[in-house]
Amino acid sequence: MKQILLFPLLVIVFVLILAYPLEPALAGELEDAIANAQISADTTWMLISTGLVMLMTPALAFFYGGFVAKRNILNTLMMSFLLMGIAGVFWVLFGYSLAFAPGLPFIGGLEWSFLNDVGLETTDYLMGTEPAEVVSYAPTVPHEAFMLYQGMFAVITPALISGAIVERVGFKAYTWFVVLWLIVVYCPMAHMVWAKGGLLGLYGGIGALDFAGGAVVHITSGASALVLAILIGKRTTYPEQTSPPNNVPFILLGAGLLWFGWFGFNGGSALASGALATAAVVTTNTSAAAAMVTWLLLEQFLRGKPTAVGAATGAVAGLVGITPAAGFVTPLAAILIGSITAVCCFFAIGLKVKLGIDDALDTFPVHGVGGTVGAILTGVFATTEVNAAGKDGLLTGNPQQVLIQIASVVIAYAVAIIGTFIIFQLIKAIMPWRVTEEDEFQGIDIKEHGEEAYGE
Repeated sequence: MKQILLFPLLVIVFVLILAYPLEPALAGELEDAIANAQISADTTWMLISTGLVMLMTPALAFFYGGFVAKRNILNTLMMSFLLMGIAGVFWVLFGYSLAFAPGLPFIGGLEWSFLNDVGLETTDYLMGTEPAEVVSYAPTVPHEAFMLYQGMFAVITPALISGAIVERVGFKAYTWFVVLWLIVVYCPMAHMVWAKGGLLGLYGGIGALDFAGGAVVHITSGASALVLAILIGKRTTYPEQTSPPNNVPFILLGAGLLWFGWFGFNGGSALASGALATAAVVTTNTSAAAAMVTWLLLEQFLRGKPTAVGAATGAVAGLVGITPAAGFVTPLAAILIGSITAVCCFFAIGLKVKLGIDDALDTFPVHGVGGTVGAILTGVFATTEVNAAGKDGLLTGNPQQVLIQIASVVIAYAVAIIGTFIIFQLIKAIMPWRVTEEDEFQGIDIKEHGEEAYGE
């Protein structure tokens, strides 16, 4: 009987709660709880994405390492793995500041060097402009988390270049090159595209769309790789005695891990968990799948057999192509971007061979060409229905965006080509770029590192 009488009382209390607003103090606590939950969710996603992007560098090492001769596999692995140390330290000391701190339209200042004023706050932080303007890249993520996430991009980008020059370059010259390249090429491009006040980007620039690094990562590394391949010259054995891939399973493993890491590469570039991150992950997976299928079809019809190396290369090409577009286009557009990029990269590799350029692991045909195609197609397929902070493209009524994308591509090529040429000449004046012909024949692993990948 008491329970029956209690039920109407509970209904009355419930109605009163709905009828009267919460006390201001309780309402404030609820708002704080919601805000903290959003901060926790966004920070968790960014830290996971940072780990995913970090994984891409050793994944790249396996991918590249599977292609070269056994006598050079450790050196090839080290050319990627090295960047986790060098770029990791450089980014904290100066790199992050040069790329993202307030500065000129083409380079940041030094006020965030040594992570000065880069802390654990999650609210908007000052950029130091006069009058003071409160802005932020990721207001619900600690500043240090954003810094570290961007640092993983600085790690893998110069590592991509190594694919063009493996099996003939001295490790000391390569080490100095990547340090200088980060300063001269990467940091200025990152600032121009992604930083507040940068020349090319959405934050006060001409409005080029580059969600996760089509120009900043792939065009710069691809163009620099091509310049180095030409300036350094061919391997002694190229093309008559080049070795077949020493470990195709390594290539597939590396490509699979790259695909996995790319979810953080593109999805994390949303800078928060939620709908935009979801859209970027979906388009990333879709483009890679479409590109791989397209590549295998091309091999089947033009060469008679689909290959494992082709599947891996096609998937990577699709990932490259979607990188600038991931947070701006629909999944159906991603299929087209992946397929078109795969076709362009496939024939670019054939053209490279005909021209006799010894880009050993096809860095420019995949990353340079793929990044270029993806950047331009972003201007074709972009829509604000996916990302209200972006822009519409050609198919949604804004043909001017294609011209803006082309302008950003041209500038990226210019920065990469000129910067790489200058760095090459500077190093050449101080030390040799190449190992001796004898060391090239015997293998670089023993000469440069004093160890072998496989014992007796």
